[in-house]
Amino acid sequence: MAKKIPTKPPYLDLNTYLKKRFGQRVQKIPIDAGLFCPNRDGTKGTGGCIYCDPRGSGTGAYKKGLSIKEQIERGMLWAKKRYKAKLFIAYFQAFSNTYAPVERLKKIYSQALLYPEIVGISIGTRPDCIDKEKLELISELAKDKMVWMEYGLQSASNKTLEFINRHSTVEDFIEAIKLTKQYKLLTCAHIIFGLPNETVKDMINTVKLLCDLKIDGVKFHQLYVLKGTKMEELYNKGQYEPIDIELYTDLVAKAIKMLPKDTVIQRISADPPRGELICPLWSFKKQEIKNKIWEKLNQ
Repeated sequence: MAKKIPTKPPYLDLNTYLKKRFGQRVQKIPIDAGLFCPNRDGTKGTGGCIYCDPRGSGTGAYKKGLSIKEQIERGMLWAKKRYKAKLFIAYFQAFSNTYAPVERLKKIYSQALLYPEIVGISIGTRPDCIDKEKLELISELAKDKMVWMEYGLQSASNKTLEFINRHSTVEDFIEAIKLTKQYKLLTCAHIIFGLPNETVKDMINTVKLLCDLKIDGVKFHQLYVLKGTKMEELYNKGQYEPIDIELYTDLVAKAIKMLPKDTVIQRISADPPRGELICPLWSFKKQEIKNKIWEKLNQ
């Protein structure tokens, strides 16, 4: 007899969290604000992390000439048609979205907050690109909105962070989370399973750190190899073997069980850009990944 697949997430996912908070669907709109990264411009390093694509996980909209206003309005129009959504979160996604002087950040964030349909903002950034002045600005500008500060941790091993050319430390992440919590802003951590040379113990230790810090939300990512990255060089030389789908889904299920029940699981796998993925090819099997994780959580 075939196993029955659950019809709803066996954890608190972002859609459920937002619907409970706002009483209806809330759709995220990705924004490329034209910011950059200290790990690319020479301030911290050059070349970025060894897995990072040239667009910094963004849409590339800013380089295409689209203003923040245009991105927001196009995004809202699309989400209204696609999902019938009426409320939105402006997600500053590409590169490090606190890596600029405060005055520039004020202009950037204010453009999104002008729209009454925007009920919150989500700011993706590096933990070493935040300080009290920037958090005070965000807290004041968005005092009537929901704010998620999304920090890339990736791993709780400084040895791993050094190998992947991260140029930030676990201590930077811990300090950023503690500081952000002082301003009553929501915190979300991005972590990656399958980084080079990491053991299962290393990956579980990353989850343990999030538990200790009482993180509000988590995004899980499998490490995927993209064309033109340092990871592609390692893979082609036989120096990296991608994580398989069974181990990845086992780890995500175990991690979710470890985290407090009120942790918002914002993502259970990453979406590689079409035409650029080298491996693992199962990264495109979103439904299979979801089914495996849900099944393992219900065992």
